[in-house]
Amino acid sequence: MDLFQKCHDYTDAREARSAGYYPYFQPIEASEDTEVWIRGQKLIMIGSNNYLGLTHHPKILEAAESAARTYGSGCTGSRFLNGTLDMHEKLEADLAEFTQQEASLVFSTGYQANLGCISCLVGRGEYVVADKLDHASIMDGSLMALGNVLRFKHNDLDDLDQTLSGINPERGKLVAVDGVFSMEGDIIDLPGVLKVAQKHDARVLVDDAHSLGVLGETGAGTTEHFGLQKETDMVMGTFSKSFASVGGFIAGSEVVIDYMKHHSRPLIFSASMPPYVVATVQAALEIIRSEPDRRARLWKNTHKMLDGFKSMGYDIGPAETPIIPIVIGDRMATFGLWRGLFDAGIFTNPVVSPAVPESLCRLRTSYMASHSDDQLDYVLDTTKKVGKKLGLI
Repeated sequence: MDLFQKCHDYTDAREARSAGYYPYFQPIEASEDTEVWIRGQKLIMIGSNNYLGLTHHPKILEAAESAARTYGSGCTGSRFLNGTLDMHEKLEADLAEFTQQEASLVFSTGYQANLGCISCLVGRGEYVVADKLDHASIMDGSLMALGNVLRFKHNDLDDLDQTLSGINPERGKLVAVDGVFSMEGDIIDLPGVLKVAQKHDARVLVDDAHSLGVLGETGAGTTEHFGLQKETDMVMGTFSKSFASVGGFIAGSEVVIDYMKHHSRPLIFSASMPPYVVATVQAALEIIRSEPDRRARLWKNTHKMLDGFKSMGYDIGPAETPIIPIVIGDRMATFGLWRGLFDAGIFTNPVVSPAVPESLCRLRTSYMASHSDDQLDYVLDTTKKVGKKLGLI
């Protein structure tokens, strides 16, 4: 059989394009905070992870430009060799302080951070125990590891306890969970997870990609939200959400971070974060610390949208954060709602199988501190009108 036959057999995307219901790879021509332009049409963006609305903050843009002029456009090498700048080390020290860990290590993407951490630390005969709704990067890092992979029911402490009980107590164990789940918008029961993990001598990694800048008194994420910074073994974070850039990091004990520096293949064999990216993240961290009112506005907007969609009768599942899914169920009905909103000037993200079960197709919406009340009112009004027209509510 020809290796490429599977490519010829795959027709879903071509059929969706022909029918006018293909929602992916939409080319954004320009953006301005909460609005984007696609093929000349202006849309309100409610499909971004730019929670604090920092991508156009003047301090961030100035920092990126200044770093590029000082250091150039890239490092052209890995952190292990010629790709470490003093900027990387300063950022790592500040991130460790922010998350109240001893040390941290930055990666070129958040995806690489999970791959680099899990595949490095979990060896033969050891175990990764992951929530079933964890991000794909946790699962892929687990598959890259030489150890065993087990999964427990979403946010189910009894199932976690039972799963850990079935592992030889002499084996190393890592419990890996999202802080905020990216498709559901709910928060992990971290106090419960830590209690169960400690009972079984397991270490805990919290993926705070969608939590940093959002949860906690200072925006330090899930561990701060629950007051469990010191009890949590490792925190992973990304820079492509609240930090308005790209990249990621792992924070933990100094000895673990030092081990990862010398054993993590995704770190050692990838080019390091470019200078302008590092500067962007550094500036975003300073803004997160110095402008708490942004987080307050984000939560004001979040509660407005949570209450609005619930009052219409939409199913938003267990959402309790700026990530608010509108669960439709049927794939074509989901695409229909996406198309109706898109035509009305609203950008959303349709999520279908295999990213979610076939019966739980949804629009994934997410909100920013910088969304205006007028924009959010328009989103609510339009989503109600389109939903009624399609018979969804």
